[in-house]
Amino acid sequence: MILRKSNAGQQLQLQLFALILMHAACHNLISAKTVNPNSGGDLQQQQQQQQQPLQGLPEPRAYMPDSQNLDFVYHDHEELTRFLRATSARYPNLTALYSIGKSIQGRDLWVMVVSSSPYEHMIGKPDVKYVGNIHGNEPVGREMLLHLIQYFVTSYSSDQYVKWLLDNTRIHILPTMNPDGYAVSKEGTCDGGQGRYNARGFDLNRNFPDYFKQNNKRGQPETDAVKDWISKIQFVLSGSLHGGALVASYPYDNTPNSMFQTYSAAPSLTPDDDVLKHLSLVYARNHAKMSRGVACKSATPAFENGITNGAAWYPLTGGMQDYNYVWYGCMEITLEISCCKFPPAYELKKYWEDNQLSLIKFLAEAHRGVQGFVFDPAGMPIERASIKIKGRDVGFQTTKYGEFWRILLPGYYKAEVFAESFAPREVEFVIVEQHPTLLNVTLQPSKRIEGIGGGGGGAMVPLGGVSPGGMYRPIPVPQHYRPQMPPYAAAASSDNGIFSTISNGLNSLYSNIFG
Repeated sequence: MILRKSNAGQQLQLQLFALILMHAACHNLISAKTVNPNSGGDLQQQQQQQQQPLQGLPEPRAYMPDSQNLDFVYHDHEELTRFLRATSARYPNLTALYSIGKSIQGRDLWVMVVSSSPYEHMIGKPDVKYVGNIHGNEPVGREMLLHLIQYFVTSYSSDQYVKWLLDNTRIHILPTMNPDGYAVSKEGTCDGGQGRYNARGFDLNRNFPDYFKQNNKRGQPETDAVKDWISKIQFVLSGSLHGGALVASYPYDNTPNSMFQTYSAAPSLTPDDDVLKHLSLVYARNHAKMSRGVACKSATPAFENGITNGAAWYPLTGGMQDYNYVWYGCMEITLEISCCKFPPAYELKKYWEDNQLSLIKFLAEAHRGVQGFVFDPAGMPIERASIKIKGRDVGFQTTKYGEFWRILLPGYYKAEVFAESFAPREVEFVIVEQHPTLLNVTLQPSKRIEGIGGGGGGAMVPLGGVSPGGMYRPIPVPQHYRPQMPPYAAAASSDNGIFSTISNGLNSLYSNIFG
């Protein structure tokens, strides 16, 4: 009996002690809320105690890198890195992770390759890419690309379309090109420029060489890394993800016209306007809302079918999509996928549902058109042979394996093929809707033509003609074909006066509002 009373007493004492502790905690909490601001040290001490996290408890949103499902929240750079590394470790046969450089503040510019051959180029597989978050305060694309990576790797064994795409394509995904800008951006901010620029205050989508106007802005590490990246890989197709509007915008972004002409909403069309419009429509029509062309706000423009020519919307100098297209023949589209630049995280799931099909179908367009190889007579591939579709003055080059790809719509075409030390050649071919056209081209080397010359003489010979020694003199092969500069463009590009300053200022204001 005594033992039982003792146990009961101990239990009662413990309960009373617990009640006392709870009362004390409540009293301290009330005191902290009602403390006199002038009490100085006591308030500071209480604030420091409140700021210290409770030991052993998880954060409100702890990101688990080994989780099977990526949550619909915004991920900072450390979390993004953990996800990419964990995904690469979990799916080594489908992914490869590499960095193309670092931001101003030392953050890696991570690229994830998703393909059934992730670690090396497989002959015959085109390389495509997505780039997100070039403007730090437009992070919806950043999160969409993380979810796209996860969807690809988790659906490869169950989704036949995804399996076909990954078996026949090498997909390079750069989720964030501007991690420093993202770090200072604020969730819920739909407009404005905070976080848009890199750590030095440069707009990275105004920092590339420009075809129409001289771009005097100092090159930044982020843009230099991307330029080096695309110079080493022959990308066929590309999408750049932005926020602030709902539209697929295609080149050209710039125009050779003067300031007063460029702001009259005049389009600036490329030689491949039909293809670029088609690519934009593929994205817009597979999107849940984009093709409706509904304006984000009453004061913003509506876009017919959800697409627009970049310069017709508003012209800009130094854009990434024009650089991809003119310098390397890569078809790049700018994809504005959210009316709000940095919407609340709870909306991300809906954005993924809206964009998932578009993101996948767009990449598959790399398999439309013509593809093949350029060989010498011995069957060896010719690297860096220049190819131009007749009537389309922006060309492209072969890989080190002699491969080439070009997105074209159904029709009859003629390709002009040039390579150093080889005679140029024209080849006719047909594109159909159902499948890509396979085209292999063999170039003949420059050689002595019998019965012509022999004395040497040293006379000048027209390009493409025959030298006095009987040697065919091929047309010099440029590093890359670019369209001829319109005569009025040179004057416009040299305009660095007050009108150019005003134009740049208006452009900056407009882009901060829309994208």
